[in-house]
Amino acid sequence: MGSVDGADERYVVGVDYGTLSGRALVVRVRDGAEVGTAVHEYRHGVIEAVLLDGGPALPPDWALQDPEDYRDVLRHAVPAAMADAGVDPSQVIGIGTDFTACTVLPTLADGTPLCEVPELRHRPHAWVKLWKHHAAQSHADRINALAHERHEPWIGRYGGKISAEWQFAKGLQILEEDPEVYRRAERFVEAADWIVWQLCDEETRNVCTAGYKGIRQDGRYPSTDYLSALNPGFADFVAKLDGPLLPLGERAGTLSARAAAWTGLPAGIAVAVGNVDAHVTAAAAQALSPGRLVAIMGTSTCHVLNGTHPAEVPGMCGVVDGGISAGAWGYEAGQSGVGDIFGWFVRNAAPAGVASHERLTELAADQPVGAHGLIALDWWNGNRSPLVNHDLSGLIVGLTLATRPQDVYRALLESTAFGTRMIIEAFVEAGIPVTDLVVAGGLASNRLLMQIYADVTNRPLGIIGSAQGPALGSAIHAAVAAGAYPDVHRASAAMGRVNEGVYQPDPDNARAYDALYAEYRALHDHFGRGGDDVMLRLRAIRNTALDAAAARTDTVLEAIG
Repeated sequence: MGSVDGADERYVVGVDYGTLSGRALVVRVRDGAEVGTAVHEYRHGVIEAVLLDGGPALPPDWALQDPEDYRDVLRHAVPAAMADAGVDPSQVIGIGTDFTACTVLPTLADGTPLCEVPELRHRPHAWVKLWKHHAAQSHADRINALAHERHEPWIGRYGGKISAEWQFAKGLQILEEDPEVYRRAERFVEAADWIVWQLCDEETRNVCTAGYKGIRQDGRYPSTDYLSALNPGFADFVAKLDGPLLPLGERAGTLSARAAAWTGLPAGIAVAVGNVDAHVTAAAAQALSPGRLVAIMGTSTCHVLNGTHPAEVPGMCGVVDGGISAGAWGYEAGQSGVGDIFGWFVRNAAPAGVASHERLTELAADQPVGAHGLIALDWWNGNRSPLVNHDLSGLIVGLTLATRPQDVYRALLESTAFGTRMIIEAFVEAGIPVTDLVVAGGLASNRLLMQIYADVTNRPLGIIGSAQGPALGSAIHAAVAAGAYPDVHRASAAMGRVNEGVYQPDPDNARAYDALYAEYRALHDHFGRGGDDVMLRLRAIRNTALDAAAARTDTVLEAIG
């Protein structure tokens, strides 16, 4: 972006850790101007098939990462962003970070990841479990069933179901599938908190991930009695989670000499408390007022909004006091697959000549609402909200010999909008108003998709005024941690940006989509709420077949070895 003027200006750095890469953003404190940015791709990406360094094949629904890839973002992206900005490091007063969640790892007491302990490196459960690690669904089911059986007071705060993605499901899976790794894990920490630990050499926990991903409500975690009832060996799990718990925008510590050498930033500057990529974006989008729903749309979508009071919303990811910003009850919901679904179709199903998002969007935009005669369920990666079941799968109804690629593509776009409408209606029915939407993330650039969302939800839709919403949000929190603003609300007003009401619902299209949405909801309830469990049976058959094939491969390898 080039050099900037003003030796007396102050800057902060926001670092956004995504699924495949990390981005650093240099931001001017007084007005939020973005003056430098850089991206570093994770060397190992998502580890889904075989563990690194000749490790074993991974079972279905696993998704791991290497924590060294996260350190490399600090070593490469931050210095590159500073060089792009042309800012003198002495002008930087703070750094803030955000992460995908629930992305979690077991460590030693000093924060060393267990996958970096030589004798544990070949054990899959010693590695980072990425947010989309869905192999703990059966453990989540047991957590939920026992919570309802015992009338645990916290289960309603999570819409009645804990996700397979969350900390407790992943922790229970480790205990029951690799007890030795569980025993060696002295800490079980969100990557959002672990990277802050790496930056300032101080262990902290943030209220956001503790509340949404760690079942911490009203000042406490689930009881030891409850955990023992799940599995006697699980009674100490909360002890592995406990650490200094800090509100969002607080200072976690100061940049250590080691991290200063990685980043090229001055030692001693403020390090903000960790945060989640979706939740931190609300500040960047100036969307902290109650009723304004932020949809962070990328490979998946996370929906966050503030409310004035706590309510139990069926199927939501959680409601947390101060979970988005202090003084409000933050609500979270999500869709496990959005951009990933569109990408799947382009890569695997679209024929040559139209196998691009640009061409398919162009062709799909030409047709009237409903002309393709299709309805799809957006469950290619399971359902996060409101069904909280990652064993569910996708569905397209209405295919004929006349169906064209652009018809299917548009139906997939619409399916994700219908999924968002389901979430909005769940909020509204629970007494949490949703007045308008603000979209952030890479999918905001697709004009057809954005208009579909405005029409399907029948609400005005704004677009965040930054292409780097999470990184800007992290920078805003860094400015607060450094003392440049008294709170996140005032920092958001000065440094955030949004383009209001860019898309308005078309009344005719909204009425047409009402009819299609009724069909979507009927299919949603039939296949997702017990009308027919065929998707779950098919998943079980698939997993059995894959496990058998993996066992045969291991037998052959052992014989060769």
